[in-house]
Amino acid sequence: MPPLPAEVPVLIAGGGPVGLTLAALLARHGVASLVAEADAGYCSGSRAICVSRRSQEILHAAGAGPALAAKALPWTGGRSYWRDREVLHFQMPSEPLQRFAPMVNIQQYHVEAFLHAALQRVPQVAPVAWSTRVLQVQPGDAGVLVELEGPEGRQRLRCGYLVACDGGRSTVREQLGLQLEGTQYEGRYVIVDIVQKTRRPVERLAWFDPPSNPGSTLLMHRQPDDVWRIDYQLRDDEDAVEALEPENILPRVESHLRMIGETAPWQLLWASMYNAKCLTLPSYRHGRVLFAGDAAHLVPIFGVRGLNSGLDDAANLAWKLALVLEGGAAPELLDSYSSERVQAARENIAYGAKSTEFMAPPDFAFRLMREATLRLALDQPAVRSLINPRQSAPIAYTGSPLNGPEEGAWTSAQAAPGQPAPEALLGGAHGDFHLSQCFGTDFSCLVFGGGSLPRAVADLAQHGIGVLDIAPEADVHGQARLRYGLPGGLNATALVLVRPDGYVMGRWRGLDPAPVLACLQAKGLQP
Repeated sequence: MPPLPAEVPVLIAGGGPVGLTLAALLARHGVASLVAEADAGYCSGSRAICVSRRSQEILHAAGAGPALAAKALPWTGGRSYWRDREVLHFQMPSEPLQRFAPMVNIQQYHVEAFLHAALQRVPQVAPVAWSTRVLQVQPGDAGVLVELEGPEGRQRLRCGYLVACDGGRSTVREQLGLQLEGTQYEGRYVIVDIVQKTRRPVERLAWFDPPSNPGSTLLMHRQPDDVWRIDYQLRDDEDAVEALEPENILPRVESHLRMIGETAPWQLLWASMYNAKCLTLPSYRHGRVLFAGDAAHLVPIFGVRGLNSGLDDAANLAWKLALVLEGGAAPELLDSYSSERVQAARENIAYGAKSTEFMAPPDFAFRLMREATLRLALDQPAVRSLINPRQSAPIAYTGSPLNGPEEGAWTSAQAAPGQPAPEALLGGAHGDFHLSQCFGTDFSCLVFGGGSLPRAVADLAQHGIGVLDIAPEADVHGQARLRYGLPGGLNATALVLVRPDGYVMGRWRGLDPAPVLACLQAKGLQP
């Protein structure tokens, strides 16, 4: 690692997946950053393991996509059992033409390695300072003065913006005297990685009160490299320190493996302790200091919203921060990062709380309700949806200050302003491609025309807006016109403005580009 600079446009505290993703996305905009990571390298243990379809899109935009696709294990559903009987078999929405699986399993340290490799391809833009921790933070109107401690000792560094991605015990948050708000649950889980060969399909597996571990709830996920991730709940009277001793872990894991017929030799790799938290900061922007990932919010693991919501933080913030630094928008644009992502955190917390209360009932009434639900689910299919863990899904930014108008009688709310831009498989002279491949750096204007591209629309490119002509012959599967809900039928003409993070900003009937430019101007944006 070369000597640390005295000044950088963006300092990112924390080199986990969220911090590294933010650095990589900023690099795509040509914005230099420095990542300060307190640890000497990638994390130990699997930690966050489930990566959603939306997060796969973000990681691909960050440069980690091919490595992730080659390593990760895709899955589309899961099974839940009460004792030794199946009570739920769920499937997530999926189709063969989609770019990514609904979910993939992969250990967090692999994700960090892939992102770091992407950053090393642009080291002058986004280096990582390992074994370097933030000690003190002094925000100011013109920048932030940060004291760091690394292998060469202490050093002061000035940055234009400081982004705290330094986890649930955030030093930056502590330095600013900020506290997370919400609920912390009492239920504790031991998290275990073991290595064992298996032929079992890749799916989410859950047991309630299994014969192998009576009174407990247990989760299993297959991961790359023959690794099982096993989470099991402790009883209230069990000591947390003793529970992590190998002599207490091994019998419980062995008992469950034997129960489900996994008899191959196995070895313990890593163990940790977890309890669910539903916490968030009320604001993620404090002047020139911003918060993302676990430093901003802590969400229960049930429904896998922790890492996935953190990656969405990075995608939301990267283009806005780049635009502000490049003079294309006023700093107030960063307020929309906070309002949108706080809304997302509160929605994720609401879903996570419901799942937590079912997976780890906080009191007798919840335990009684869960047992009644599980009993009924044996014979009543209508009840089984109550067991579904409600897997992570992109949040719509309803009411966002960046949402533009919606002109015309659109037939689908799926692509309304504030919604994630729907995916579609398109065709062209160079073969098929997915619409999401066009998002990630620039504003994009989707042009639904009936013939040749009007010159006025093509001129949008001179304003820094990518123009994508979705002619009828390009929409080979009819997905784009159907999902974007064109007013007036499939032969209608329309323009749809998509933000760099893949969210719809506005949509207009006809092919007049003036409203598109007026929308950006009204929001104070100059791409």
